[in-house]
Parts: sequence; C-alpha cells; structure tokens
Amino acid sequence: MSFQLIYEDDDLLVVDKPAGLLTIPDRQGLQPSLLGELQRRYGQVMTVHRLDRETSGILCFARNEAAHRSLSMQFEHHTADKFYLALVDGVLHHDEGEIDKPIGEHPAIPGKMTISTKGKPSLTFYRASERFKRFTLTEVLIKTGRTHQIRVHFQSIGYPLAVDALYGRRDKFFLSEIKGKSFKSGKFSDEERPLMERTSLHSMRLRLDQPTTGERLEFKTELPKDFAALLKQLRKWEE
Repeated sequence: MSFQLIYEDDDLLVVDKPAGLLTIPDRQGLQPSLLGELQRRYGQVMTVHRLDRETSGILCFARNEAAHRSLSMQFEHHTADKFYLALVDGVLHHDEGEIDKPIGEHPAIPGKMTISTKGKPSLTFYRASERFKRFTLTEVLIKTGRTHQIRVHFQSIGYPLAVDALYGRRDKFFLSEIKGKSFKSGKFSDEERPLMERTSLHSMRLRLDQPTTGERLEFKTELPKDFAALLKQLRKWEE
C-alpha cells in the first residue's frame, strides 16, 4: 500500500499514511506496515506516535536516537500539536469544547478502550467546522495520545464517529443513507458500494520542533478521496 512522503531531513520523516495500513507491524508480522516500509527504504527509523490502522493522515518518525528522544519528549509534554478532522454522528450543540475524561482498557472486550476512573488522563479539544442535518465535521486537537482517544471521547459525549465499527453506529457509510427514497443504485449494480468503509477520522496537521535546530515546523495534508467524496455528498444533500 503506497504512502506519501511529506518531508525528510537527517532527523525525521513526515508521512501521509493511507487508511488500511498499519503504523507498526502486528504481532505476527505478516501484514505490511508503514514502519517496516520506511525501514526498508531509509534504514534506521523509529516510531514516535501512531495512528489507528483505519485512520489516515500525518505521522512523523525519528531517524536517530537523539531525534527520537527529542520528539518523544515533545509528545509526552504536549508541545507537539496534533490536529484531526472527524465526521461525527449527530449535530454538535456547542461550537467548541473540551473533553477531559480518563481512558483505560475495556474490562470485558479485548482491544477496546473506555472511559474509566482508573484510566490515564486524556484531553481533547474540538470545534464544529461544518454542520449537516445529521452529522458534524469537527476539528479536533488532542493534547494526549491515548489509544482510540478521539473515538472514545466523542462516543462518551453522545457523538461517535459517523463511521466506526468499534465505537459507532455503522461500519460503512452508504449514499442511500443521505439521499433516502430518491436514491437509485447503478443500472447494472445489484449491491450499493459504500462511500466510506473505515473510521471517519483524518490526521490533517502536525506542529513540532525540529530536534536539532529547534525550528517550529508545521505540516498539512489533504483529505483522502473517500473522505472528500463523503463530504461532497453531504454538502449536496444534507445542508
């Protein structure tokens, strides 16, 4: 699975990860990962932060030990800023807000996270960017990097991601859901194809300090085709 290299220097690599590609190898090591491909191309590469497999967008990787320490400290001390676009289910009642709830492992479902008093502190800021009849496009800034943080936090306030097999109400988004009775599938198609079949979450922007020079760097990426297509249809039918 291809990826786009956004930036490189002697200390770091910044990459636009496609949805469906693992950030790091799985336990069996049988499926391709972004880290594995970068190591094949560039030699020593180390993980600084991660994205869920079905989340697209910006990731940075360190190319030496000193850079890894610097970048890791920036993420640990919340001086690196990670911005996302999330399409959530429902119309947000507030223009902006924050979600400050601890997140821990689900007690009964392996691989799932939940709000827990025994969990780690987790802080998410959000702002409604565009409202539709039944959905909201939301800009999100996370100051901590917990597993599934955005997904869990928005579910906890009643606005799960519009597409999220684990925490949401649907695992695929179909055009017929927007158009309703006016929808007609392709003339020769027996089955409707989904507009999106992965989490409706994209890491769109990243700010951090260059490990050696200290220069503040900012990187941006465009929405992938599936996300952009879904928004186009929402603007056409749901505004």
